[in-house]
Order: sequence, then C-alpha cells, then structure tokens
Amino acid sequence: MVKAKVYVTLKKGVLDPQGKTVKHALENLEFKNIKDIRMGKFIEITLSDISENEAQKMVKDMCEKLLANTVIEDYRFEIDVNGKIVTDRCEINEKGDIVA
Repeated sequence: MVKAKVYVTLKKGVLDPQGKTVKHALENLEFKNIKDIRMGKFIEITLSDISENEAQKMVKDMCEKLLANTVIEDYRFEIDVNGKIVTDRCEINEKGDIVA
C-alpha cells in the first residue's frame, strides 16, 4: 500500500486571515509569545498497486489540478510505501519539476 501525505500552505507574502484569527484566539486564551501562525492543509491519500514513481507523478498532478491553488499556495508531499517513507519532503520547484 502506498500513502501520500500532502501539505499545502499559503505562499510567503499571501495574507492569512485564518492564521491571524487563530493567533488572536490563542492569545485571548493567554497563550503568549506567539510570533505568527500560518494555516494550511494536510491531505492523506491511499493508493493501491502503484510504484513510487507513478505515485509521485499522480500526486503531483492531483496537487496541480485540484488540491493546491498554485497561484497562492505551495505544496509538498511524502510518499510512504508499506510504512516506510521513500520520498521525503518532495517539493515542486518554480518550473513545476519534482525536487527532493
């Protein structure tokens, strides 16, 4: 079994009202010394009968077409084969290529 763990975050410089709201709420609960909070998404996808390379390509396509708004969001993913992370912190460069 292959699992992909996808992390989607706002690009630097993009306003994050949800992060600011959570920061403010935590401060109201007297959690101090919080400099900043940026919110994002975590998505876990289970795939069957697929190689690591096929999974990388498929997950990249999923991110590009649906899971991330690449205009304002960055994403990275990990590929886990039978409990062992084989692709660690796979990220996409500015050209859209997969880089480790």
